[in-house]
Amino acid sequence: MYQDKTLVCKECGSEFVFSAGEQEFYAERGFQNEPQRCKACRDKRKNAAKSTTARQFFTAVCAACGGEAKVPFEPKSDRPVYCSECFAKMKASEE
Repeated sequence: MYQDKTLVCKECGSEFVFSAGEQEFYAERGFQNEPQRCKACRDKRKNAAKSTTARQFFTAVCAACGGEAKVPFEPKSDRPVYCSECFAKMKASEE
C-alpha cells in the first residue's frame, strides 16, 4: 500500500526517504502531513529546544549534615533543605 518517498528537507535542502513503514506509522497516529525535515534537522531542533529549557539549580546548606545541596528550586529560609544523601536517608527511615 505504501511506497518509499523521497522528500526534500526544508531546513538543509538535502533529500531524505520517507519510508513505507514511517508512512504507515504516521497514518496509524492520524498524522496528515508528511515530515518537512530530515532526521538530522529534526534532532537538531529537538535538542535546541531542550537546551533552552534546562533546569536552574540553586546551592543551599543541608539542614542535616551542613554540606552543600544543589536543588532545582530556590530555597526559602522557613523550610529546611537536605542534600541528596540526607534526603534519601530520611525517606528510607519513613518506610
